[in-house]
Amino acid sequence: MDPRRVFAFLAMVFGMFMSILDIQIVSASLAEIQAGLGAGSDEVAWVQTSYLIAEVIMIPLSGVLARILSTRVLFTICAAGFTLSSALCATATNIEQMIVYRAIQGFIGGGMIPSVFAAAFTIFPPSKRNIVSPMVGLVATLAPTIGPTIGGYISHALSWHWLFLINVIPGMLVAAATWSLVDFDKPDLKLFKIFDWWGLASMAVFLGSLEFVLEEGNNKDWFNDQHIVIGTITMTVGAVIFFRRVFRAELPVVDLRAFSNANFAFGSLFSFIMGVGLYGLTYLYPLYLGRIRGYDSLMIGETMFVSGAAMFLTAPIAGILSNKMDPRAMMMMGFAGFALGTYLMTGITADWDFYELLVPQILRGCSLMICMVPINNLALGTLPPDRIKNASGLFNLTRNLGGAVGLAIINTMLTQRSDDHYARLSEQVSWSNRAALDWLASVGANYDSYGLDGTAVAIKKLSGVVTQQAWLLSFMDVFMGLTVLFSCLVFMALLLKKPKAAAPAGAGH
Repeated sequence: MDPRRVFAFLAMVFGMFMSILDIQIVSASLAEIQAGLGAGSDEVAWVQTSYLIAEVIMIPLSGVLARILSTRVLFTICAAGFTLSSALCATATNIEQMIVYRAIQGFIGGGMIPSVFAAAFTIFPPSKRNIVSPMVGLVATLAPTIGPTIGGYISHALSWHWLFLINVIPGMLVAAATWSLVDFDKPDLKLFKIFDWWGLASMAVFLGSLEFVLEEGNNKDWFNDQHIVIGTITMTVGAVIFFRRVFRAELPVVDLRAFSNANFAFGSLFSFIMGVGLYGLTYLYPLYLGRIRGYDSLMIGETMFVSGAAMFLTAPIAGILSNKMDPRAMMMMGFAGFALGTYLMTGITADWDFYELLVPQILRGCSLMICMVPINNLALGTLPPDRIKNASGLFNLTRNLGGAVGLAIINTMLTQRSDDHYARLSEQVSWSNRAALDWLASVGANYDSYGLDGTAVAIKKLSGVVTQQAWLLSFMDVFMGLTVLFSCLVFMALLLKKPKAAAPAGAGH
């Protein structure tokens, strides 16, 4: 292997790491940003949403851009633009500026992610896949997992501005390294003339509205809100135009023909569901620790660190196994481990802490890596090289959309189930319940002795207990749902054909 190419590839991997990390690094520190910019809680959520919407539009588009501009030019522009927009985020003085800068950062950063996947399968021979694939898989899954930990540390030790400033120097280095070292494809500017601009506009409307509806739906009570209804109509119109253009344009924005490859189609489906598991649990654990245990961002980060460490240690093992094992068996192992991890979480109580969460988190970290490597190889490993750039954009998009759909469903389930459980539990705590009355009397008497209104305090405390139990029961429901989902995947992996060796370079279909 040419060491120059290896170094160029490592620089690209680091760029992708920064881009994916930046989604989650902010999530643990939204409260600090909200206070710093004087924003409302519904406004500050857009610091995340605007980044995700912009990134989701860019990820599938990057395949065509890489063909027109070449990987070298596209990646350098993305790395430099990402660095500049990170610096701008740190200078934001109000929430509107921050949302605009985050959207720019997400859009430009999104171009780096598929380029790395495409490069991994284009420039390295199949014999090197067992080293390269776990590395790319590790970065794509580790970054969202350790994001909250790193974010918690930075905003505690320095200030929220450093969540963005930390990207500046590495970003410059990545841009310089890719510009001077990447040389594995040539630009084709003629394609610019036949590029489907209407397709691009309709894709932006379709994916942007879809992400908006999924992110905001639960907070706004879904279709009872005018914005969600308008968003859904816009999404449908965008989708109709987009799918018509994709099959008719000479150079479509994305090439959906990759889905005609059965392995790619199944790989993308698995990647979608991995997105549900990856982003869903990265959201659920901190939510439990913050809401039930009352942890701050630093303590949440320290508890969540286990999953990241497990992934990091499993990556080389996954690489070795991918050479020796049938990828379907590896996927089944991974899915079964993931299902077991979420099943253990169905016994959750209000006292669960680092040690109770340890085994589920280790199972989650190891299982993610063991699934991720064969899924990447399955989806991208059998495509001819000229199809990989487009396909890798679609493949990465499925993981992000899986995360968005998963979070929307998880949030809706949590809200609805906790309301149901609260109603059922509060029926039990009535004036006819002897134990509840005794508890109220003893707690009330205790507060009366301090000169407080004991009855009012006791009722408030009892309401708090009921609310907390309702939340815990709804967490159990969500973990049970995830367990069923991943158990089904174990059986779906049986339906796959064993992937044959990759098509040699230049082989057409």
